[in-house]
Amino acid sequence: MQIRESAENYLETIYILQRRNGQVRSVDIGNELSFSKPSVSVAMKHLRENGYISMAPNGLITLTEKGEKIALAMYERHTVLSDWLIGLGVDPKTAVQDACRIEHVISPESFAAIKKIAKPEETA
Repeated sequence: MQIRESAENYLETIYILQRRNGQVRSVDIGNELSFSKPSVSVAMKHLRENGYISMAPNGLITLTEKGEKIALAMYERHTVLSDWLIGLGVDPKTAVQDACRIEHVISPESFAAIKKIAKPEETA
C-alpha cells in the first residue's frame, strides 16, 4: 500500500515526539508541525483507520508496528540525508529542509547508495 507524504510526516513526527517526550497527544503534533487542531484530528483519524496508530481513551497516541516501520524508515532517511548534506558543506538549516523533501521521493536503491557513502560503518 502506498502512503502519502503527509502521512509519512505525521508518523515520523509521532516517532520523534515519542522519543523526546515519552508520550504523544494530538496537541503535541499540532504544535510541532504548526498545524491546526482540526487538521491533526482528521489526519489521526485516517492513520488510526489505516492501522498506523492507536489512540488510548486518554488521548495518547502510539505507533502500531506498521506505523513504526514507516516512521523509522523516514527518520533514518531524514537523519542520513541531513548529515550527508551538512558533511558536503550545505548550511544545516537548508540541509534539514532539503532532506525533509528528499526523504519522501528517493528510491530505496538511491538511498542505499547514499547511505553506503554517508554511513559506511552501517552498511558493511
